[in-house]
Amino acid sequence: MPHGRSIRILTYNVHSCIGTDRKIDPGRVAAVIKEARVDIVALQEIDVRRHRTGGVDQAGMIASLLKMEAHFNPALTLADEQYGDALITDLPTKAIKAGPLPSSGEPRGALSIEVMVGDRQLHLVNTHLGLRGRDRIHQMTTLLGPAWLKGSGMDLQSTILCGDFNAVPASAAYRLAARTLKDVQLSGNQPVRPTFPSRYPLLRLDHIFVSADLAVLGTSVPRNRLTSVASDHLPLIAEIDLGD
Repeated sequence: MPHGRSIRILTYNVHSCIGTDRKIDPGRVAAVIKEARVDIVALQEIDVRRHRTGGVDQAGMIASLLKMEAHFNPALTLADEQYGDALITDLPTKAIKAGPLPSSGEPRGALSIEVMVGDRQLHLVNTHLGLRGRDRIHQMTTLLGPAWLKGSGMDLQSTILCGDFNAVPASAAYRLAARTLKDVQLSGNQPVRPTFPSRYPLLRLDHIFVSADLAVLGTSVPRNRLTSVASDHLPLIAEIDLGD
């Protein structure tokens, strides 16, 4: 549970829990998250009942190992197999939106929930943007528009947008987000850290953005033996001050 009036959130592209050693191990991903001691977990590239990863519900398994609850949105469904994004937490939540984003390449989606921290309600959106620059612009524009963030009626208060944007800070999609929201890695006192690839990180593709009313207490990108092998991305963690 959160301590005082701050909350810790982690975003992590887990690559279907296939590590850089090619082993499929949701338990290893759960260990990375448990070590981070976070309250809210945003995951991308999650497999649910896919033959390629043993037919396991990875979102449910990771949530169970963390003693939390999972919300899952499939960006791609093939018969009984699904692939998409998850939000995992032990805080009181309700799903408010889950669905597709405009895509000309691989289907992409987003998952939005309300999280209650005491009497404070946070609006959280997790996404995984496309590989094509034009798709990312359309997808980010959609997320920042009335269907997602501004459609919540909160005028971008108490709002967190996170995920694998497949976008470096010089990109158009990143700049669109930065016009309205704050990049946590630029708002804390810690050095800015890349998140991809996990063994030799060079690019900052994974992001957490927050609305202006939320203060950033600190950020980290854990880089150790476990995180370098559990996925091809490193997790990004932010501690957010919720104020009085």
